[in-house]
Amino acid sequence: MTEQWMPKDKPELLSAIDREWKLLLNTAEKLTDKQMTTPDKGGWSPKDNLAHITEWMKVLMGYHIDHRPSHEVLGVSEDVTKGWDMSNINPVLFERNRNRSRQGVLDELKQVYEQLTAKLESMTFEEYMAPRHADDPEKSPLVLWIIGDTTDHFAEHRETIEKAIKS
Repeated sequence: MTEQWMPKDKPELLSAIDREWKLLLNTAEKLTDKQMTTPDKGGWSPKDNLAHITEWMKVLMGYHIDHRPSHEVLGVSEDVTKGWDMSNINPVLFERNRNRSRQGVLDELKQVYEQLTAKLESMTFEEYMAPRHADDPEKSPLVLWIIGDTTDHFAEHRETIEKAIKS
């Protein structure tokens, strides 16, 4: 298992997020309409990957940062998010976004990213490093979810998109 990268301060975190965001967006904006909507071996098109990232940035803001109920943030029934089983959640999100237009997905992706960066800018590094939940026995800092739903997630899906385009 690799060691989790931890930023030394707020500027380092925001810079890493911005860097991965630009790489993701650059990759997405180079795609033709056909490439953007062609599913990979797993059945997801680049457009589907981008819609997925948007949904999880919303989860980061609404659930992890603002502590709203997960089903409310995602706009799904409670049984979908019970136990945080990705094999239940991700297919629901996929189906919801599957028939959206390329431009609609890109516009929302950019809008949600702007909302997220504004929220992160308004927070202190101490807030990033505080336990995500007060009752967490492990005292896991919020920053782990910030990284997971931004830099790591952007890179993961960018690589997935690049791999699908090359095959």
